[in-house]
Amino acid sequence: MTTTSVTPPMKRTRRRLPRLVTVGAGVAATVLTLNACGSDSSDGAGSGGGGGDGLEGATIVVSTFPFGVEDFEANIVEPFEQATGATVEIESGSNADRLTQLQLAAGDPGIDVMLISDTFAALGQDQGLFQEFGAEEVPNLDAIAEFAVDDAYAGPAYTYQLNGVLYRTDELSAEEAADWGTFGDPALAGRVALPDISATAGQLTASGIGEQFGDGPYDMDTAFGTMGDWAPDVLQFYSSTTEVTNLISQGEIAAVPTISAFVPPLIAAGEPVNWVPPAEGRYMATNRLMIPDGAPNTEGAYAFIDYMLSVEGQQASVESDLPVNPDVAPSETFAELMGEAATDPVAAGYQTLDPQQLVDNRTEWVERFAREVSGG
Repeated sequence: MTTTSVTPPMKRTRRRLPRLVTVGAGVAATVLTLNACGSDSSDGAGSGGGGGDGLEGATIVVSTFPFGVEDFEANIVEPFEQATGATVEIESGSNADRLTQLQLAAGDPGIDVMLISDTFAALGQDQGLFQEFGAEEVPNLDAIAEFAVDDAYAGPAYTYQLNGVLYRTDELSAEEAADWGTFGDPALAGRVALPDISATAGQLTASGIGEQFGDGPYDMDTAFGTMGDWAPDVLQFYSSTTEVTNLISQGEIAAVPTISAFVPPLIAAGEPVNWVPPAEGRYMATNRLMIPDGAPNTEGAYAFIDYMLSVEGQQASVESDLPVNPDVAPSETFAELMGEAATDPVAAGYQTLDPQQLVDNRTEWVERFAREVSGG
């Protein structure tokens, strides 16, 4: 069997050297159908609340996304280190690669906190890769929005992403862009893009289409059938935000579903674009703070998570993340772009998807999307 290497998590070289892991082909895909690998969790530094007392000289390993690492270090890590005397080591990598690494660790992850999207959090949690904790360990869990503390997840959301439609204002009105049916308009043949289901916006878009045209967010028969009908006139099924930026700024497309976080820079650059929530089928994704089973320093993990949920921690990230702490206002840019949804997405009609539905069906949906929609 052909073998390949799953990209190891990247680390800040001034903080820690990488651990290299080589695995067989197809292992990256197994994050969608993980084999159980439960283990006993270890406190390491002992249990305790989220205040950060007693962390002087301690090391906390945080695994995060590959983008925005420098801002994360400046806005969150360094103030936390100054306040606690702890040292934070940063790993970074894609959701899929980092979850695969966690699976292969077999209960000895070497990671204390993992920042990860909700779909991958659910996939890992289903196989016992994350441990639960509550407000006794992390007091600020009681201070954040209700939707951010979902009993379906072992860890809280620290930010959220709203799915909507990015469109060129010189070609479409907001009302036109808000209708999922616009993506099947013959007048826009070759002038629209859709997300691949592997992208964050992919499942959110399919669920929105399933709601508008079918029986609800998990009606993938209707969603894939509808999108498959549109596919011949879709210029591209994208998998990265870079593709979205290039397509819309260069005028190759008039509309594309995408999450809200990547829109403000386009507007700030003066592009003739705007973003609008869909009229029906509004779904959002969350990025979550998870503690791996077997984390070596759970006390440090509790303190770091508590800090990220605090007013100070949330305020430090408002230019890039939508806050879940109600005492922190979103940035002016996000507020102008999303209105009420930037402060109360639930009141604005946004919902999260049931993680168990994603765990139970994701492998099948990914295969069907490639076969029935994108033609891959």
